[in-house]
Parts: sequence; C-alpha cells; structure tokens
Amino acid sequence: MIDYKTFTLGDVSLQSGIMLRNAHLAYKTYGTLSPNRDNCIIFPTFFGSQHDGNEPMIGRGMALDPEKYFIVIPNLFGNGLSSSPSNNPPPFDRSRFPSINYYDNIQCQYRLLREEFQVEKIALACGFSMGAQQSFHWGALFPDIVERIAPWCGSAKTSTHNLVFLEGIKAALTADQTWDNGWYDHQPITGLRAMARVYAGWGPSQSFYREKVYLDLGFTSIEDYIIEAWEGRFLQRDANDILSMINTWQKGDISDNPIYKGDLNKALLSIKAKAILMPSQTDQYFPPDDNHIEVRSMPNAEVRVIPSIWGHGAGGPGRNPVDTKFIDDNLKELLNS
Repeated sequence: MIDYKTFTLGDVSLQSGIMLRNAHLAYKTYGTLSPNRDNCIIFPTFFGSQHDGNEPMIGRGMALDPEKYFIVIPNLFGNGLSSSPSNNPPPFDRSRFPSINYYDNIQCQYRLLREEFQVEKIALACGFSMGAQQSFHWGALFPDIVERIAPWCGSAKTSTHNLVFLEGIKAALTADQTWDNGWYDHQPITGLRAMARVYAGWGPSQSFYREKVYLDLGFTSIEDYIIEAWEGRFLQRDANDILSMINTWQKGDISDNPIYKGDLNKALLSIKAKAILMPSQTDQYFPPDDNHIEVRSMPNAEVRVIPSIWGHGAGGPGRNPVDTKFIDDNLKELLNS
C-alpha cells in the first residue's frame, strides 16, 4: 500500500549540467498546515532510508507533534521513491542516473513547499545524518525563510575522512563480479552483503561492541546482529540507488553552489536560523569536532553532544529511547524559543 504522495517537478536542470527529465519527489505529510502557514517543519530522509524511517520522531506529545505542526518528509533523490536510478526511465536509468547534490534536492523541496502548500516560513528544518546535512543546506540556502535548524549526527560539509570512509563502502559494493558497472540483471547480493559488513564497523562505536549492546537488542551473537541488522537493511535497497545517495553525501557542502561559490565560512555566517547541533559523542564519521568548528561561524548556534555509546546510530530515529529523548527534548526547547 502506497502511503506517500508524489510531487511532479517536470524537467529539472541539475547543478551538474544534466537535465533530469520528468523528475518527481515522493513525500509524506503529518498534521495540518495552520491558516497562517507558519507551522511547517521540513524533515528530510537519511541515507538508505525512506520517509517511514523518520516516523519514530513524530508523535503526540513529542517535539514533532502533528497536532501542533505540519511536518513534511521529502524523500531524498536516489532513495528509490523520489527520482532514482531504479525508477528513472532510459536513457538516464541505472548507472546513467545523473549526479545529484544537496543543492538540487533542497531547490526541489523548496518548490514542493511553495507550489503545493504555499509555505513561506519554515518553523524548523531538522534531520538525522544526510537529513542533518539537508537541514544545514536549508538554513544556508533560504536564510530568510527558515527560523530554526536542528541537524543531528551530520555536518555542513562532508569531511575528507568521511569521504574516505564512503570510498570503502563503494569499493566493497562494486567489487561484486555481478555488478557489471551498474548494468546488473540481478542485484549484486555479495557486494551488498560486503558493504553492509564494512558499514557495521563504522555505524556503532567501539564501546557499543565492547559492551555487547547488540545482545540487549535481542540478537543472539555478533554474527546474528551483522546479518539481521546490517545485511538485512541494505539488501532491501537497490545497489545503484545506494551509490547515488553516497554520491550526494560525498558532495555535501553548503557552499558548493552559485550562491556561495565555495566560501564555506560565508555560507555558515549566512545561517540566520537559531540552531542546535547535536552530534553523537562517539560518532566515527560525523564527530563532534566538525560541529564545534562550524558553530564558530554560525551567528545563532550551539552544540549539544549526545552522550551515547551508540556511535552514529545514536541519532537514528527511535533506535534507543535514551538518545531519542535527548534529541526530542532539545527539539522541544528549540521550537519553544
């Protein structure tokens, strides 16, 4: 059963110079837009996920309360629901799907809000991981529209170390002999499993494994955890879609666009929104240091570190109640300010 709507974008001129023809955004909304259209929250999706992955952060009594706010979750290009390698028609299908960056995503999300809902003010742009990076972009690209941003477990620019981590993920996936440069007849299962196993060493922290948290989650062994939680997750996704999202992630930079022309400091200074940045204390590829450096140039921002041993997973919506409450409490404070 389809539980989302589709916004038809028509032909979209991408920053890469390619035209994405007959593009579309898949999205889902929660709550009701107020008569003044001033209660909108934009909550983009994260890597390897779709709109339902964000839903544990939405609920009555939570910060993202659909009884108070109109919450819009746009699906990232490349995630299998919005225009993606797996659903785009030839000749730009599969490995010919064009390179899409966050600038392209946010421009199209802006069109969704303006054309479909006539929204001119955004109460909050927030998100986890790649969703966090999109919320940074919202703040920089539309500083007069976005009142608050709350990125957690993400950065304004993908670091070199982060990029290298992703190169390892890509290499594991594409080493599968059935990969065939993206023109596979069947999903490269061996590559997807290999990628998942590499990722399993980066997502949680060393302490997560040392303290065997996976046993508390109901897994019977480390192997059980890796197969079910990691291989099982990525086997649900198309390989070309995964690589498309990785490409977007690696290009992440709020200044890489016609507005800021590579001046990251200028882009950070432009963010007028009140901001709370929430990195995980033990995140191995979006470490707190990145956010501490970024807030030096952000006029109205602070860092609040999630005190967790869950690594990057501390920010995963609904992954564990303690970290979810930390994020939710800070979102409530920000929305009430």
